[in-house]
Amino acid sequence: RRDKGVREYRCEECSRQFSHMSSLKRHMWTHTGEKPFRCEECSRQFSQLGDLKKHMQTHTGEKPYRCEECSRQFSRLDSLKTHMRTHSGEKPYRCEDCNRQFSEQGALKKHIRTHTGEKPYRCDECSRQFNTLSSRKRHMRTHTGEKPYRCEECSRQFSELCVLKNHIRTHTGEKPYRCEECSKLFSQLSHLKTHMQTHTGEKPYRC
Repeated sequence: RRDKGVREYRCEECSRQFSHMSSLKRHMWTHTGEKPFRCEECSRQFSQLGDLKKHMQTHTGEKPYRCEECSRQFSRLDSLKTHMRTHSGEKPYRCEDCNRQFSEQGALKKHIRTHTGEKPYRCDECSRQFNTLSSRKRHMRTHTGEKPYRCEECSRQFSELCVLKNHIRTHTGEKPYRCEECSKLFSQLSHLKTHMQTHTGEKPYRC
């Protein structure tokens, strides 16, 4: 007879213990790679039923987790917890090389590549490598010609969001870049940098 709370079933791979054989069997799928739970919407497979249920919310749009600070809603509890750090300022992930801190583990991993030089994302078209997936996605648009960002004023399209934001200033007249020497304002950072040469006397272009 088993005492209450005693864990009798041990995983031979990692020594984790379980109180029920069924729990051990489900756990073993994380080692074997078996994924018996399939999403009927997109056929993606999962080793745990709970992971499938979380995934299904990406299809249903269900967002049961609400931030009490700003009312933003999330489909997953861990996403809410990560978001809450934007309010608390908590940055639990520290870079061992430079002590810079991050609120998300993924952000720390990306940052570490600036030290290691690792570029795990390769372009299938030209074999150029990138340190982040988002950088590769932006680069791929140079091959596909995709321009997903459209200006609502003139319908001009752009391949990068930052370029669209710069373009929008031609409509709004916004000039967020100020010269600290003479307070002149500019709509583009590159224009400010060029202007600064009039103060420094720098002449980058030699005849």
